[in-house]
Amino acid sequence: MTRPAHDRHMLEALVCPVTQRPLEYDAEKQELISPTARLAFPIRDGIPIMLVDEARKLDD
Repeated sequence: MTRPAHDRHMLEALVCPVTQRPLEYDAEKQELISPTARLAFPIRDGIPIMLVDEARKLDD
């Protein structure tokens, strides 16, 4: 049995480094979304990259 590259419980425990609010997981894009900060943090090789400089700005 293959394990997922990341642990869903771990992802649910993460918060936005800007707002300190919960993040939404986008499995298709492999990103953690902060609706309040309007940022999408990438997940690379199963590791969430929680750096604001690495985040993608969400369109309005």
